[in-house]
Amino acid sequence: MRLLGVGKSSSIIFSTLFFLCSFFSFSQVTSSIDSTSIKIGEQITYKIQVETDTTSLVVFPEGQTFSPLEMIESYAVDTLKKSDKYNLIKKYGLTQFDSGAYTIPRQKIIVGNKTFFTDSLRVEVNDIAVDTTKQGLYDIKPIIEVDKKGGDWWKYLLIALLVIGVIGAVLWWFIWRKKPLTEEEQIALLPPYDRAKLALKKLDESHYLEHEDLKTYYSELTLVIRKYLDEKVYDHSLESTTDELISRLKLLKDGNQIDLSQETIKNIENILRRADLVKFAKSAPDIALAELDRNTIDAEIDHVKEVLPEPTEEEKLLDEKYREELERKKKRKKVIITVAISLFLVLVTIGGFSIKYGFNYVKDTIIGHDSIELLKADWVTSEYGFPPVSISTPKVLKRLEPNLPEELLQQVDVTMFGYGSLIEKFNIVVATSKIKNMGDGEAKIDIKQAIDGNLKTIEAAGAKNIVTKNEEFVTPNGAEGLKVFGTLDMPEANNGKYVKGNYVILGFTAKNVIQQIMLTWRENDVYADQIVERILNSVELKKEEN
Repeated sequence: MRLLGVGKSSSIIFSTLFFLCSFFSFSQVTSSIDSTSIKIGEQITYKIQVETDTTSLVVFPEGQTFSPLEMIESYAVDTLKKSDKYNLIKKYGLTQFDSGAYTIPRQKIIVGNKTFFTDSLRVEVNDIAVDTTKQGLYDIKPIIEVDKKGGDWWKYLLIALLVIGVIGAVLWWFIWRKKPLTEEEQIALLPPYDRAKLALKKLDESHYLEHEDLKTYYSELTLVIRKYLDEKVYDHSLESTTDELISRLKLLKDGNQIDLSQETIKNIENILRRADLVKFAKSAPDIALAELDRNTIDAEIDHVKEVLPEPTEEEKLLDEKYREELERKKKRKKVIITVAISLFLVLVTIGGFSIKYGFNYVKDTIIGHDSIELLKADWVTSEYGFPPVSISTPKVLKRLEPNLPEELLQQVDVTMFGYGSLIEKFNIVVATSKIKNMGDGEAKIDIKQAIDGNLKTIEAAGAKNIVTKNEEFVTPNGAEGLKVFGTLDMPEANNGKYVKGNYVILGFTAKNVIQQIMLTWRENDVYADQIVERILNSVELKKEEN
């Protein structure tokens, strides 16, 4: 009975375990390579095999996660069904162009909500034997200059020149081009005598007398003599009444200013008074009298011209200055119109770009801004230190000499690369510290303590009011580290003042190596924020070879 009870209890336990297992996914992950020894540049196939049920979502590694080997191709996943489970096979093509022994790191695979890691695999990359009896050896070729890619700036320049050319052509055609004179302008350039004679000729060609439109006819006829007298004799002839004009002509004759005959003055007076009667009293003289008055006006214009004195040199000079002044006014008007149109087009262009990209961005692009120039620069992706830190920056980082005590330099190998400084608007430093003679039994490196030392260095350089926060940081290729960030007051150069700023320090450790990346920039600099985000997203760590 006791044995039976035990057997029954075991049966219940196994049944319960089987029941619980039915609620969980089953997964098995394995990895392999088709060869453990290759030649330089030869490809090997790395295979990850996952056996799982239909309810699990499988995420395979992507990107350059196989460093120090380089992934040159990622193949599609093959799926094989095996009873109630699926066998997923993912293959990668890997290679290496330097000889040596390399270890493919463990790869992370996510199956459902669980994480699995493959085993690390070792690969030998062998040199290619060269038969020097058949293939000669040559000296290393010297370094040559590589022309930097010019970019697409010339396209924008071409578009800008095209737009400016079109605008210039439009302005020239409508404003600056010497246009053909209209008939009115050609008449206005004629001397007063010729204009008067031409006006009488046009009056002859009209049909006022045929239609007995005497009012319009006499209005045009008297306007001809009044305009001529206004320009050559009395400059208020147009707005004067008949009595005022005749009185003025008599005064000019009596004052010997113009030698008009009494007959000429009388004839002009008679025609002006008859015109007043036609216009205001509705008088209707004969057509023949109207034609006679026209001929009289024609003759009296000739008489007035004959008695007019020749213009003096001073009058000619004044007339020339007057024409020059008119030309200057005309040119000034063209300049004002051109400037106004150009300014309007510039404002419209700036307004359009401001609506699309924001006013501050357009302003900074036109006036210039240190950070926006860095953001638009041709970024460089490079590796610094050993083990290498791969990072993209707007400028190539230059090697810096670490300012450390001699005793510390005997214990630590430090390589530093940077751009800018703490007092500048943007600063970046990449540092790799390798502790000498650190055995396996020694204590693990405290990355927080190392970053604290970095903060003290910043403080010693003049920063103050440093506020710190920290969180975990994972690079795109899976390297885990610590991110310390916050605000600080940054010193300005040569004036003793401080400005608000931000900073980020990334710290990573591996065996006896500390790798740090530090960035500082001014607060409220949106372009610097974009630069920092782009830099942080580019950071990748490559493991040191065994």
